[in-house]
Amino acid sequence: MEHTPILNIQNLRVAFTSNTGLNEVLHGISYNLFPNEILGIVGESGSGKSVASLAIMGLLPLNKSGISTGEIIFKNSDLLRYSQKEMEALRGQKIAMIFQEPMSALNPSMCCGTQVEEILLQHTTITPKAAKTEVLRLFAAVKIPAPKDTFKKYPHEISGGQQQRVMIALAIACKPDILIADEPTTALDVTVQKDIISLLKTLQKESKMSVIFISHDLALVSEIADRILVMYKGNIIESGTTKSIFKTPKEDYTKALIGARPTLKSRLKQLPTVSDFLSNTISNQIISKTDRTESHKEIYSQKPLLEVINLEKTYFSKASFFGTKTAFKAVDGVSFKVYTGETMGLVGESGCGKSTLGKAILQLDKATAGSLKYHGKDITNLNKKELRILRKDIQIIFQDPFGTLNPRITVGKAIMEPMKVHKLFSSDDERKAKTLEILEKVGLEAVHFDRYPHEFSGGQRQRIGIARTIAVEPKLIICDESVSALDISVQAQVLNLLNTLKEDYGFTYIFISHDLAVVKFMSDQLMVMNKGKIEEHGEADAIYESPQKAYTKALIAAIPKGL
Repeated sequence: MEHTPILNIQNLRVAFTSNTGLNEVLHGISYNLFPNEILGIVGESGSGKSVASLAIMGLLPLNKSGISTGEIIFKNSDLLRYSQKEMEALRGQKIAMIFQEPMSALNPSMCCGTQVEEILLQHTTITPKAAKTEVLRLFAAVKIPAPKDTFKKYPHEISGGQQQRVMIALAIACKPDILIADEPTTALDVTVQKDIISLLKTLQKESKMSVIFISHDLALVSEIADRILVMYKGNIIESGTTKSIFKTPKEDYTKALIGARPTLKSRLKQLPTVSDFLSNTISNQIISKTDRTESHKEIYSQKPLLEVINLEKTYFSKASFFGTKTAFKAVDGVSFKVYTGETMGLVGESGCGKSTLGKAILQLDKATAGSLKYHGKDITNLNKKELRILRKDIQIIFQDPFGTLNPRITVGKAIMEPMKVHKLFSSDDERKAKTLEILEKVGLEAVHFDRYPHEFSGGQRQRIGIARTIAVEPKLIICDESVSALDISVQAQVLNLLNTLKEDYGFTYIFISHDLAVVKFMSDQLMVMNKGKIEEHGEADAIYESPQKAYTKALIAAIPKGL
């Protein structure tokens, strides 16, 4: 690695304008990026890591943000002195970016191949015929299956992993000197994530470009980066080689980012959070194998709470020109039992049918075949009134709480609403008292009662979603990817909360996620789902220690382990 930086950022300060005036989000950060280097930048939402990369690209919103001081020196030129036109010429050609959300970064009205072709024609002197050949070569390089077919497809016609590959092809098309990858794998399955990481490593080795890899997951960054910067509240609080950051972190916050993620080695009673590290009150209490065996003996000696018998969910595509319909089995003959006090983990990649199964159990999307028994009673074909009574007992916590909360209703009213529907308590005063008690239980405060959903952070909104779910005192809760959008430390808080609530209220969970480390931490039993079927089912720790099926082995092997 050369010692003259290709990019040198000096004392960069960025502020956004708000109703209350200027709000500084970067407080004078400085760092270097060297040729042929992969630099990892780690930090949670709001740490300023993406703002710094948008400043480099000249993509900060013009009327809402301002750079008060600093220099961004790229090959001896200060990018902050570039005109809009000069920045447009530079973007994509010399410095390119892969965004977190490919679906919003790709043009939905253009074929995938045409979008990459356009970049080449805009920034190089290539002929249209040669541009098409180059796009097919790029699609092959980023390992898109059937490049010729994908060339003609629109973004919505390909999977999330393939969309991300098209984005990477788009970013590397003009052989940039610097590639900025901003959370490029956050929304992807663990196996697809592993593929994208190894693809970026290979491309970097071949092209010798410099890469800035941004993520909130330190374990993931350690698999790709040579050096790591840790950001917290708009400052770089620690930097060093990947090995030194991971093996001997100096700052408590860095230790928290490493320690708050569930490990596959031991089973902690509670995950440590950032505040535990900052206040030095970490509890390393471990659940022993004996404790686990004893609690399982108790759980599985009862009659099952829920029985799922040969459940199927088939979707039919619209009739074709010749009037034929094609059937797709999203859930294919699934059977299992869930017991009171148990957490049943359900894991699998996108499209395996796990969320469809959850909706079929809730009867939000009725099963095509098979039956469901709750407390031994068949609940497959209930009428509307019976279904409404059942809904009190079986509830769901969604992945995106913001989408399920009415933006015009205060949080307190949103929590009281289901109590009213199910005729719990005799007056609004009693419901309000119960709501205030629940808010406190989920780690919020009484003052939050009169606030609106947009006034809360992602982690707080997830707590509101949990509060709303537990307000009707359910017996069985389906958690559908309910922590996947959260930062590592917030995720630790919410997982601890779910476990505490389970103990206090005697809840039973079906915990659905594509994050295997999280599912292992939460689960008693584990089901691995693949293409609508249950691939493997057994005690969670036993499956992780010795998976029987090749699919399960591949999922476990793809989990970022850190160093």
